[in-house]
Amino acid sequence: MAYYYPEPSHTFGEYLLVPGYSSAECLPANVSLATPLCRYRKGEKPPIMLNIPLVSAIMQAVSGEEMAIALAKEGGLSFIYGSQSIESEAAMVARVKAHKAGFVTSDSNVTPDATLKDVLAIKESTGHSTIAVTHDGTPNGRLEGIVTSRDYRLSRMALDVKVSEFMTKFEDLICVPANTTLSEANDIIWDNKLNALPVIDDDRRLLYLVFRKDYDSHKENKLELLDSSKRFMVGAGINTRDYEERVPALVEAGADVLCIDSSEGYSEWQKRTLDYVRAKYGDSVKVGAGNVVDREGFRFLAEAGADFIKVGIGGGSICITREQKGIGRGQASAVIEVAAARDEYFEETGIYVPICSDGGIVCDYHMTLALAMGSDFIMLGRYFSRFDESPTNKVNINGTYMKEYWGEGSNRARNWQRYDLGGDKKLSFEEGVDSYVPYAGRLKDNVQLSLSKVRSTMCNCGALSIPELQEKARITLISPTSIVEGGFHDVVLKENKQYIK
Repeated sequence: MAYYYPEPSHTFGEYLLVPGYSSAECLPANVSLATPLCRYRKGEKPPIMLNIPLVSAIMQAVSGEEMAIALAKEGGLSFIYGSQSIESEAAMVARVKAHKAGFVTSDSNVTPDATLKDVLAIKESTGHSTIAVTHDGTPNGRLEGIVTSRDYRLSRMALDVKVSEFMTKFEDLICVPANTTLSEANDIIWDNKLNALPVIDDDRRLLYLVFRKDYDSHKENKLELLDSSKRFMVGAGINTRDYEERVPALVEAGADVLCIDSSEGYSEWQKRTLDYVRAKYGDSVKVGAGNVVDREGFRFLAEAGADFIKVGIGGGSICITREQKGIGRGQASAVIEVAAARDEYFEETGIYVPICSDGGIVCDYHMTLALAMGSDFIMLGRYFSRFDESPTNKVNINGTYMKEYWGEGSNRARNWQRYDLGGDKKLSFEEGVDSYVPYAGRLKDNVQLSLSKVRSTMCNCGALSIPELQEKARITLISPTSIVEGGFHDVVLKENKQYIK
């Protein structure tokens, strides 16, 4: 006879946080949302810390390179989707890592014999207004000069004029040697009012460019998630089929952390993948696993060596796994049980394995509930798919702008590896839908608004950090009537007034 859980499984929408005592220090500005991403031993520092507890889902419709850059600027992390060729995914990772490194390898270059037309073509294709002029047009050729938009006027110059005639020549440039530190380079930029500073070797070969805008960006985005080389951090999705080829390519491209992308993680296939990573790289490559919904699943993956474990099956807005296969669990119940298992494992072993709540977030306050219930961070798909930075098209549907959004288990994505049970290499039936979500604008504006709500709610609970929230939070299960009471009711709304719920 099957085992029956004594309680029904619950979703985030069935709970509320009960306010606690708020001291004078409980101000949103004082709240830290820093949280560990990867496992660590008691008394040791986590190898990777997020500055905000948000990561983007491993999905074609969510996590491309633009999303990764935008989210890293806010302090979170994206996992580049793995349902593409190994070469394509590795190239995406490499472009994120190269986007802002302090010392940037120039990827917009021309020769002195190139023309203004060539310069304009590069600017249109890359968006770069600073172009290095090297003797052979390569990133590390002998530096001959620099072209910026201040060096030419389209209204007064022919398109066939050669770059050598209007570039800022080498002898008029300020350059620095290879042993210059980033701090020294930034001082030189500011002292000389430069926008870009070339770094060259003894043979005058261009090594890097240091940009003023990168310094400005860092000052504006104080929670940026950067590695030890001041580059944006980025994750990447892998599967349990081609990991022996995909993992080395992603590691070489610079991925900071990997994650096995699977609808159900309590399987031998995930253990095999983790065993491969540990045998080849030891602990130097960080890799998460999942998804699970109970204590047994967590213990299995923790003991297999996962650096973090994702929680949730069937709770995504485009996921129809529960409808198609009848498996899953209410997201709140899954997080509560897995969090208890994580704490139990920590007490037994002294090893803390962070958990990630994946799915079930409908309202912003669900983020706070997920954290209070024990999640270390949250993976979001629909939420991020609505923004400018997601890789999907913005379309006009009946006068309203929408963004396309589809599941990895849909016929559009056909990510059969995510649902792999060791059989044929195909998607036998759909476990996701193809849909639209309301367009919401820039990631920065929306994330800051959502997290301002999280910080405010944490203050209402008397907590200034995520661990303190988990310690102090008091949560109540609510009735269907309470849910109705929580929204506006018994009033007539004024016309043309929109409410965001």
